[in-house]
Amino acid sequence: MKTDLLMNFSVDKENKRVNVKREFNAPLSNVWSAWTEAAILDLWWAPAPLKSETKSMEFKEGGRRLYAMIGPEGAQGWSTFDYTSISPKTNFKYTSTFCDAEGNPNSAFGSSFWDVSFTEQGDSTIVDIVITRDSFEELEKIIEMGFKQGFTSAMEGLDKILAEK
Repeated sequence: MKTDLLMNFSVDKENKRVNVKREFNAPLSNVWSAWTEAAILDLWWAPAPLKSETKSMEFKEGGRRLYAMIGPEGAQGWSTFDYTSISPKTNFKYTSTFCDAEGNPNSAFGSSFWDVSFTEQGDSTIVDIVITRDSFEELEKIIEMGFKQGFTSAMEGLDKILAEK
């Protein structure tokens, strides 16, 4: 098993983007499932000690995932993924927006536009993620909220799930 997996995280201030390139020690089909199936997403999407709980999910173009990140004391932070394009086992794009439990957007945070690409390389899969915001101020706010640490922790959780398969 490969132990020195690629993890690049960079911020492109000029283009209001975060780029994440992450290698997983698993075949493409397993990594794709982990990113596109609610039951598996709920196991790793939230960084510990938070938990992810999907209320509804339709992984299709025009479909939506409505989920909460739930803290140890029960506090809930809701978000939606609105899927805009899907090329099976290659790429999908979605808009991520903070919202209430019914999916009504929280305009204080704006949205993130995710472009997630998958490439199999030998026994590993590379996931290349570009996250764009409408403004640098929004991007900065998300980063200050601990996005890098939280996302890195969540992907380490995914490593453990993929190792069990």
